[in-house]
Amino acid sequence: MVNEAFDTNWVAPVGPHITAFEQEVADYIDVKGAVALSSGTAAIHLALLLLNVGREDRVFCSTFTFVASANPIMYQGAEPVFIDSEPESWNMSPQALERALKEAAAENKLPKAVIVVHLYGQVAKMQEILRICKLYDVPVVEDAAESLGATYFGIHSGSMGDFGIFSFNGNKIITTSGGGMLVSNSEKLLERARFLATQAKDPALHYQHSVMGFNYRMSNISAGIGRAQLKSLNGKVDARRSVYKNYVDDLTSIEGISFMPEYHGSFSSRWLTVMLLDQTKLNVTPEQLVTYLNDQMIEARVVWKPLHLQPLFKGTGYYSHSNDNHVAEKLYENGVCLPSGSNLSPKDQQRVIKHIKECLKHSIGREAVI
Repeated sequence: MVNEAFDTNWVAPVGPHITAFEQEVADYIDVKGAVALSSGTAAIHLALLLLNVGREDRVFCSTFTFVASANPIMYQGAEPVFIDSEPESWNMSPQALERALKEAAAENKLPKAVIVVHLYGQVAKMQEILRICKLYDVPVVEDAAESLGATYFGIHSGSMGDFGIFSFNGNKIITTSGGGMLVSNSEKLLERARFLATQAKDPALHYQHSVMGFNYRMSNISAGIGRAQLKSLNGKVDARRSVYKNYVDDLTSIEGISFMPEYHGSFSSRWLTVMLLDQTKLNVTPEQLVTYLNDQMIEARVVWKPLHLQPLFKGTGYYSHSNDNHVAEKLYENGVCLPSGSNLSPKDQQRVIKHIKECLKHSIGREAVI
């Protein structure tokens, strides 16, 4: 498909692969349409523009996520308010969201939108979240950047809110090397997104612009890569779920180790396998384990630092899961992202597991525990 783009000289941000890729993604997740863009961040930005988010507006957003989920709120001059995770899905807490919306309604300061992140390939509890948002008539944007291929009671991530966004960055489950997608069941709003993403050129023979636009469209070559990758998506999901299972089978016998759960109704793509270390039982921190693995030339990372703890968002509003339970902070204190690629061989995974055990053995000082 990439060769076809070169052969036909469609290398610009227009071309048949873009239209085809958009339709194939829309068909895969069962929505009416999609717009291929330069990044997932661009997709979130356009979603907020289409929802008329502007200066001094508020947008509620998951706190346990990468900064790209919230930066577009700032692009629009709006105020982010962060919502904690909950224990079963690790995603936005319906309990905290309901409390935040109730208080916002009492203050007559309801948000213009809620951005729900489907973290590490796991879908949030969308039935509860959509019910609460519908009660207050607040639109929902699904940041499904990490969860293409995941489902919730058989429904694909990204297809349940007013807008869904996907990322095809190099580290995602399928990639166009860089890129994203905005999806929706509103074809009218998607057409507006295309207009804004191509510098908002008015339909005139000359170059005329009445509103500010953006250079956000995906190239035909990138779309060709995406189409080829999409064909193997289900196989990549199966491979990552197998990687997750191997970690669980080998490591959960160690007291103090647990993994991101898959709660009732959810089917995770397992984009990343995330392990928790109970530091009351294991004398090792996530930072120590990550450093140890990196010294063995094994790439591992700590989990996302909650956005309400980031210097960039100092002073912003935040609602915890409950008064005495800050779920995202606990996950941050104990979580480690392990190598999880679809092409991770069993031999390489066993090497990772071996070094995890060695690190824990040295830290605990009791070989029998391992």
